[in-house]
Amino acid sequence: MQTMTTYENVLTELNQKVLTITVNRPDKLNALNAKTIEELHEALIEAENDKEVRSVIITGAGEKSFVAGADIAEFANYNIEQGKLLSATGHFKLFNFIENFSKPIIAAVNGFALGGGLELAMACHIRVASENAKMGLPETSLGVIPGYGGTQRLAQLVGKGKAFEMITTADMMNAADACKWGLVNYVVPLPELLQKCAEIAAKISLRSPIAVKTAIKVINAGFNNKFNGYDVEIEEFGKMFGTSDFKEGVRAFLEKRKPSFNGN
Repeated sequence: MQTMTTYENVLTELNQKVLTITVNRPDKLNALNAKTIEELHEALIEAENDKEVRSVIITGAGEKSFVAGADIAEFANYNIEQGKLLSATGHFKLFNFIENFSKPIIAAVNGFALGGGLELAMACHIRVASENAKMGLPETSLGVIPGYGGTQRLAQLVGKGKAFEMITTADMMNAADACKWGLVNYVVPLPELLQKCAEIAAKISLRSPIAVKTAIKVINAGFNNKFNGYDVEIEEFGKMFGTSDFKEGVRAFLEKRKPSFNGN
């Protein structure tokens, strides 16, 4: 077990190729302020550059809250331009950064995931929720809309109609309903949450890192109107044949043994 860089609002721990990042502001229900977003960005850059890290788990400190939203007090008096900058900076440094991250990121949703907290979870590639989780985008009750990708990612995950309902009513969804609607992959008892995430991460760690990285890129391309996902798949599939991981994977299959991937 290895402890990485120390941050003020974020805890990191590397164990068996899985980096767990914990938002550590329990007195604020782990609300996202500018410093926390910056620290999450820095922790992810460190994870990107560390070959020992094969996947990442993001969770919140304590049992009550994953991330209860953005820190409203921080932007209560913003004007139009400051509001646009707040959204754009968040997209760039954290939410789009997570979505396009080269290693799978799993959200371990323990408790409340509201507003920016749900947007953080939705930016992750896989979501696992505890039975006590509550999810929603309550921004319209504050006279604003989701600004960290929530209007787009929620519709992608639960469908346009349900996204309209959740955002315009500002209602919360419990964990069971979130699983039914495809907002989360699994629901487990709270004490089993991190273990379930670790089990998924352990499976990922056995696969080819370059293939996993490429799969993330291609899946995302299908949801980006700048690309034709099928064309990207054809191109990236072809590139795989030039990797040492492909050669090792095929050789291991033919030799009836487990592959030893190096990520190249």
